[in-house]
Amino acid sequence: MASLFTNPKFTPNSQFSTSNPTRFLLHNATHHASSIHSTKSAQFTAIFCSATQASRPEYIPNRISDPRYVRVFDTTLRDGEQSPGASMTSKEKLDIARQLAKLGVDIIEGGFPAASKDDFEAVKMIAQEVGNAVDENGYVPVICGLARCNKNDILAAWEAVKYAKRPRINTFVATSEIHMKHKLKKTKEEVIDTARSMVRYARSLGCADVEFSPEDAG
Repeated sequence: MASLFTNPKFTPNSQFSTSNPTRFLLHNATHHASSIHSTKSAQFTAIFCSATQASRPEYIPNRISDPRYVRVFDTTLRDGEQSPGASMTSKEKLDIARQLAKLGVDIIEGGFPAASKDDFEAVKMIAQEVGNAVDENGYVPVICGLARCNKNDILAAWEAVKYAKRPRINTFVATSEIHMKHKLKKTKEEVIDTARSMVRYARSLGCADVEFSPEDAG
């Protein structure tokens, strides 16, 4: 169990109880945040933020059998790398992916394979190693590659992630009015058709776990 408190006194939610707890998010349910160092005993609710073999539901693409479970999709190695000064080498990405797996992350987005040869190799290495490393609870993380809604990107993503036990392709296309009109120069119907056809193409390659993300959908 991890906590920011030196000696927290909390009441765990019984519905999440387990004989082998891992990590919890502790929320002060009765006192204002400014009183967390008070000498009075505070009441807390324990919430799972990752799971043991007993509480983590079986991984089924696009479905979570337990409504209480939160599946963590981590984009540190792809979206996080876009931050100024945060670019990583393939070796650094692999090292971080190992640590994400140790934390119990469900899905690791390794990168954007079509973006560069180095990113392709990084995602491939992560898929080969981290994507085949079964933890002590019998779980292996999903390894995901990002791809725009075009065949070249999707094929590159598949060639990189296919070595993992649980490969995933996350394909995206712009969906806001301004992007469809000025960037894609397509109608809403054309964009929807593109999304459908590219998801079908990803599945035709042998990838059973395909995610579609609408870019700039807000």
